[in-house]
Amino acid sequence: MRLPVNQFLPLAALILAATTGPASADDRRVTPAGGPAADYPVVLGEPFTIGEVTWTPKDQLSYDAVGYGTVATGEAAGVSAAHKTLPLPSYVEVTALGSGRTILIRIERRGPMVNDALLELSPDAASQLGIASGAHAPIRVRRVNPPEVERAALRSGGRVPERMETPEGLLKVLRRKLADQAPLLPPPSTPPTMPGRLAIEQNAAPAQGPASAPKAISPVSPPSVPLPSPTPKSEPKVPVTSQAITKPAKAAAPVPGTTRGKELVQVGAFSVEANARKSAADLGAGVTRAGKLWHVRMGPFANRAQAAAALEKAKAAGYSDARIQRAD
Repeated sequence: MRLPVNQFLPLAALILAATTGPASADDRRVTPAGGPAADYPVVLGEPFTIGEVTWTPKDQLSYDAVGYGTVATGEAAGVSAAHKTLPLPSYVEVTALGSGRTILIRIERRGPMVNDALLELSPDAASQLGIASGAHAPIRVRRVNPPEVERAALRSGGRVPERMETPEGLLKVLRRKLADQAPLLPPPSTPPTMPGRLAIEQNAAPAQGPASAPKAISPVSPPSVPLPSPTPKSEPKVPVTSQAITKPAKAAAPVPGTTRGKELVQVGAFSVEANARKSAADLGAGVTRAGKLWHVRMGPFANRAQAAAALEKAKAAGYSDARIQRAD
């Protein structure tokens, strides 16, 4: 038996299709970008003026400056900050010059809109640095290129582990640089220059002057016995004294193990030997092989401050993952 057909069903379907129509572009949901794409596009913007000072945004990879940091009073989420010229977004390591504590921060906003402050920290960033609300704290800002896992943590409002604390010798150099620069002008973006003997003066025993070096002892002949004149085949005999066989001999040959340093700077590991040796030549470092990798290392150094100066040199050359490790 044939069942009756509902004649209105096709008509209703046609009416429904005509009224709804195809999905419009406004109805489509766009999934936010994830991964490294979430940091793009990078924005610079036009120059702007605060008082009588003009600030020009610039994509400067080697940015390294000192100044003062303030704490935002409005809504500033996550471990972030406002900067006048760095790209939005970008990433910086910020060091509190009072304590030496260093953290990674994401630059997300323009500001602060005063000339005497270099950075405006979010409350979370200020808390991690140990800077109180309302403070005008001396800081160092250095642009870095962190790995994606750390970028993602800051983008999502989280934190990343603190960096190694800056040694006191370098902090003194940075504080002196801040004291010498004009407070209301854009700070010079140059890495700090470590004095040649600073690390020794701060961390080692006071160096003895030239008088401490062993003096050459002139042979003295007995007054009653004249020495024969030297001939091509013979030389005058030098009287041996206890002073002549102790001081100069030990000064000329260091005791094994006393010159061995305790600290190394691990610049990086390379799978291609040529690349490792080029990096080592640029930094005055050494190359050692471990398995299939070639390690570039600076040192060893006698103390932490000397190693810190070498670490700063490696990071200024672009090796942001360089670190200090024990020589043994």
